[in-house]
Amino acid sequence: MRVLRPLLYLFGLLSLLFLFLIMSGSISDSNPIPASVLPAPVKQRVSYTKEIQPILESKCLACHSCFDAPCQLKLENTEGLLRGAIHEEIYDGVRTEAMSPTRLGIDELTIDGWRERGFFSVLHAENEQSLPLMLSMLRLAKQHPFPPNSKLPDSIELGITHKNHCVSSDGFPDYARENPLKGMPFATTGLSDLEYALMAGWLEQGAMVPKETIILTEGEKQAIGAWESLFNREDKRGRLVARWLFEHLFLAYLYFPDQEGELRFFELLRSSTPPGKAINPIATVSPNDDPGGPFFYRLRPVIGSIVHKRRITYPLDRAKQQRIDELFFSEYWPVGELPGYTYTERANPFVTFAAIPAYARYQFMLDEAEYFVRTFIHGPVCRGQIATDVIRDHFWTLFQAPESDLYVTDEAYREEVTPMLGLPGQNDDLLKAGDNWMRYLGRRNDYLAKRQKQYVLRQPSGASLTHIWDGDGQNQNALLTIFRHHNSASVVKGLVGDIPQTIWWIDYPLLERTYYELVVNFDVFGNVAHQLLTRLYFDLIRNGSEHNFLRLIPAGHRKTLLDDWYQDLGKLKFGIVYQDIDDESPAAERFITEKPKQELMSRILDRFHLINAMALDPLNRCQEKNCSRVDRPLWIQQSDQALASIAARPATEIIGIMQLPEVTFIRVTHEEEGRTVYTVLRNRAHSNVAFMLGEELRYQPKKDNLTVYPGITGSYPNFIFDVPVTQMENFVSMLRVAGKPEDFEQIVKTWGIRRTHPQFWEILHDITAWQKSEQPLKAGVFDINRYENF
Repeated sequence: MRVLRPLLYLFGLLSLLFLFLIMSGSISDSNPIPASVLPAPVKQRVSYTKEIQPILESKCLACHSCFDAPCQLKLENTEGLLRGAIHEEIYDGVRTEAMSPTRLGIDELTIDGWRERGFFSVLHAENEQSLPLMLSMLRLAKQHPFPPNSKLPDSIELGITHKNHCVSSDGFPDYARENPLKGMPFATTGLSDLEYALMAGWLEQGAMVPKETIILTEGEKQAIGAWESLFNREDKRGRLVARWLFEHLFLAYLYFPDQEGELRFFELLRSSTPPGKAINPIATVSPNDDPGGPFFYRLRPVIGSIVHKRRITYPLDRAKQQRIDELFFSEYWPVGELPGYTYTERANPFVTFAAIPAYARYQFMLDEAEYFVRTFIHGPVCRGQIATDVIRDHFWTLFQAPESDLYVTDEAYREEVTPMLGLPGQNDDLLKAGDNWMRYLGRRNDYLAKRQKQYVLRQPSGASLTHIWDGDGQNQNALLTIFRHHNSASVVKGLVGDIPQTIWWIDYPLLERTYYELVVNFDVFGNVAHQLLTRLYFDLIRNGSEHNFLRLIPAGHRKTLLDDWYQDLGKLKFGIVYQDIDDESPAAERFITEKPKQELMSRILDRFHLINAMALDPLNRCQEKNCSRVDRPLWIQQSDQALASIAARPATEIIGIMQLPEVTFIRVTHEEEGRTVYTVLRNRAHSNVAFMLGEELRYQPKKDNLTVYPGITGSYPNFIFDVPVTQMENFVSMLRVAGKPEDFEQIVKTWGIRRTHPQFWEILHDITAWQKSEQPLKAGVFDINRYENF
């Protein structure tokens, strides 16, 4: 008995330890399903196009796309699938040396070339003792399913900080032993039995992948011919304009609105081969790098699936051709020797394209302002918390009218300040980063001093609402709203939400510098010095846009507003990094209240309502008892009314805000009339956004509020609720008072769609289908890398 007691005591301790490990997520509490009882691979020949591609698009593409695809395994097209994976990640904010670019269809054109670069196959095993990596990953997930709609174990890290394990088939056994719950699809409801059987059968049959081809219609061929002729004019003016257009459209998903039939997208690139020949892309890192020889601008079809985060579309139709001719060629302007691709010419586009009339350049960008803002708010630069830390969570954007922009209208002033508008980031020498920053900062501040002086001289009465671009009376690109979602961002047309804390008023130098700094000159493969200088300059652009808006505010009130925007340590940057505000020069607008910003924004909402895509925003700016869209069916009006009750109110009043993530999709269903979708955006408040680091020290959670957007904005949903319209009032009532995690847990259990929900994929893609019916040019597969584990 004496011997047994210590053994029983030890057994008890070990049992408690084992129970603790299970509860902490260190050990799976589910027994793995033996491989022998998994669905058998199908024996009949499996079609990649008809059977496999739909599975990859519905269950894999939500993570494996674009630059942030785990292990660079990009499944948007067959080239990415065949290329496979690699250990090196593209997004790396601390690397000291730039990495070699790995863009599909550009940097290597053969699978052998990618193998030499270190990519390994996921479709074929490295030896006879191994299984194909993809099959092993799918089998691992199938052997360790999660309980339906359960919360994932804490041991599974999610989000963009999640560490990817980029193992090859040889290293998979060790990976599976250490990470039994990390099969694929990762941390979600897995494949159905039929999907698994098809995938397993296809992989066992050798994973045959047909070459993806697109057969162009006669109309598309004619459109391509017309546009390539325009881009490849031989006269000097045509060549300079074509270069400027290319550098502004290289990121676009171009389409031909004049063409009937299936919507197809194209990309504009430089090729060593002329129109009519097979395209051979020139693989430069940036679109304004030296091509190294003769080249031609070509249009190439975009092959594969469309993901939401890359859906930055731009129309090429006859009207656009006429607009280009009107802006750039209707009047004569001289051009001397064409610019080259030197450091200065890449760093300062105002010097490079000085011969092109400034009005033409600015107006072309204004015509499709949402596209240009999306390229830097929605594009590669805006990924990760550091990238977005220098913008507010919700702000409106206005544009200065070309006829009121002195850079456009005053030639002498333009020539004086153009050399000051160069952009940092071309030199990525770590040791010289500090000197480079101080040089460009000094030039920028010299420019602002001259700009302020010139505007006081030329507009002595001050800025007025007549100086804001009115979209020529019909263009809704004139008014935009930008949302930051912690580590990503999005933009929509119209002034959406309640009047925000800050507003940007952008002139041509601000718009062009932002575009070149964050899009043309931004190298996603660059080192820490390049990325640091790029994002530091973005901070200056935000500050300049805010300063420009404050010119509309009366003297004596500007510093007060600025102090509210730059609280605490944010004030220290004035006079050192930022220019001090001019709080003495007059504003042309006259005010009758002591709240000039609110008064000004009310006037703007009234004055520009005809071009405001969200002129009436009853969900967030409700002025009447009925806070709904009166032109919608009654059941949607009821949903509007419910959600409006929690919109644009601080967390001190709606305590459930504290439980919500940044981007929440709410699908509201009606038994007979289908469904509608809302995006609920949590706008986090900060004392200032003047720094790239230390956000948690500047966070003011009690001031957080919600914007309810009737539709989709954001490519990275953090969570989904699926609510029958008959339960909307109850859902909102519970959310309003969900001050504790357990209160929110009950809401999640009732209406939440966890990653493990049996209908997770079905509902996620139904939201895509809904957007495709409402906004076909913006719909695409969403990215779930940021989907929360509630």
